[in-house]
Formats: sequence, structure tokens, C-alpha cells
Amino acid sequence: MATLRELKTRIGSVASSEKITGAMKMISSAKMHKAEQALRRLAPFRSQVETVIGNLLSADAEFSSPLLEQREVRTVAIVVFGSDDGLCGAYNVNIFKQLLSRLNSLRNQFGESVRFVIFPIGKKMLKAVRAVADSSISVRTMEGVDSKTSGEGVRLFVDTLRQNFEAGEFDRVDCLYMNFKSVSRQIPRAEQLLPVVHDTFTSNGVSENCRPYIFEPSPQAIFSSVLPMFLLAVMHDIFTENRASEQAARVMAMQSANDNAKKLLDSLSLEYNKLRQQSITTELLDILGGQVR
Repeated sequence: MATLRELKTRIGSVASSEKITGAMKMISSAKMHKAEQALRRLAPFRSQVETVIGNLLSADAEFSSPLLEQREVRTVAIVVFGSDDGLCGAYNVNIFKQLLSRLNSLRNQFGESVRFVIFPIGKKMLKAVRAVADSSISVRTMEGVDSKTSGEGVRLFVDTLRQNFEAGEFDRVDCLYMNFKSVSRQIPRAEQLLPVVHDTFTSNGVSENCRPYIFEPSPQAIFSSVLPMFLLAVMHDIFTENRASEQAARVMAMQSANDNAKKLLDSLSLEYNKLRQQSITTELLDILGGQVR
């Protein structure tokens, strides 16, 4: 049985842990709200780019782009988003399970001979992905790109993927990440980045709501400029959603840890009080026993 001193030490340790998890929850919550605000700021730009492309798709003008080229799929690049830091519950595990499911799905779709190049974003995901690398799955990283990357780093990453696709190194590029809904809800999502498909702009009624326009200088010139901007907007969204989802998962993990610490603290306090009361009772009995003798 633990002594009073041991219980007091454990209570102090648990109380300190409760304060730490509470502080970490507040920090993660602030970071999550910051990422949410960034998502709201990005939404108008992506919406405007989609509207321009939707207008082009609904027009009779002819245009083409290598980013739309559908070809036989021999090599698939998969960008899988995770975290660089821990203490976010099962966040990385859930994404990794999605990756394994996606690999099997693509093999069923394109045949067992299809090859994969995986770009893990985040140290935790890199460590997990290396475990599945084999003759048909290679892992590639890009220096300076992690789960916290934004701005110019995202643009360079998108340009690298686009150039590799145009050069024929990849026949398809997919992104796997957690779609941020709320602090308690993040949904695993797989999105095809390249080649760009028309369904991307028709699924949400973008092209259906477009009005006729006169394009200057030409639909082809506009399309060639706007399509890379669309890819950049999508990738910025995904990086930001990944940060928001990671922090949301960390908020929930810290909340759970904080609740467990409170329960343990209450249990230890009850045990301490019982042991203390027992000790006082024993001392009183010893005193009374001495007086009787």
C-alpha cells in the first residue's frame, strides 16, 4: 500500500500534468483558429479561379492543357499529409490507414504493375511511410517542405509536381489529407490533383452558374494562366486544412488527457484522504489504548 508521502508526490505530479495538458490545449486551440481564419481567407481566391475556369468550360471556345492530359496510368504520385509533432491522438494513424486503403484501391483500378511515388508531408508520416516502401513503392521528400510549410514553399512544391507530371514522370497525382469540418470532426479525404478533371468544376455547380463572357486575349491564354493558379489554390487549401485538422486532433487529445488527469487526481485525493483518516484513527486508538493501560 502506498504511503501518505508517496500519494502526496503522485498527486502533485498529476496536478502538474493537468496544468500542462490544459495549457497545451489552449495553445493548440489558438493555432487551430488561426488556420481556420486562413482557410476563410483562401476561399474567395479559389472560388474566383474556379468561376473563371467554369466560364471557360461552359463556352464553345477550344483550349487545351498538358495538365488535362489523360494517359495510361503506370506511375501514381501520392502526397500524404501528416504532422511533424506528436501528441495529436490517432491523427497520423488514421491518415496512414487511408493511404494503405488508397494503394489497394489504385492497384485494383490500374493493375498490380502500377508503381507509386509517395511524398510524405510531416516527420511522423515519413517514418510511417518508410515502413511500406518496396520495389513498387518509393518514398520521396522535398527539402524545406513539411506540415508547417506555407507561401513560397507550397508554390515550389506544386511547381515540382506539375513539372514532373508534364514530363511524364507521373501519370497521376493524388493528395490524401484530413478534411477539416470542426474541432471534433475531421474526415479522411482523397483528391485527384493531376490530371485536372472537368468534374472538379461541375460537381459543385460552378460551370452551371456561369454567364457568357468575352475572353481577352484568348480562352487558351487565360486557361494556360489560370489552371496553374487553380492547382496552387487547391494545394494551399490542403496544407492549411492539414494544419487545422492536426491542431483540432491535438485539442481533442489534450482534452482527453486533461479529463483523465482530473479523474486520476480525484481518485488519488480520495485514496489520500482515506489513508490520512485511517492514520489519524490509528493514532487516536493508540493514545486511548495508552490511557486505559
